Amino acid sequence: MDQRVNEEIRVREVRVISPEGEQLGIHPTYEALGLARERGLDLVEVAPQARPPVCKIMDYNKWKYDQAKRLKEARKKQKVQD
Repeated sequence: MDQRVNEEIRVREVRVISPEGEQLGIHPTYEALGLARERGLDLVEVAPQARPPVCKIMDYNKWKYDQAKRLKEARKKQKVQD
């Protein structure tokens, strides 16, 4: 499942979480996108089912790379049963 990132987020307002993990409150999406861009990061929707949806400011490409690396490590350590 891919998260929606930046302009893909199509709701009016979102709850924003900073890169450090602190809540910045509920902001209109365009304002939250501006906050992320000021820091040179992406706005990523992490909980789309919440009302309002929760978005985190983070480096999305770095996060995706780290996730892929963890998944690869987990597959390496997996034991195959006959």
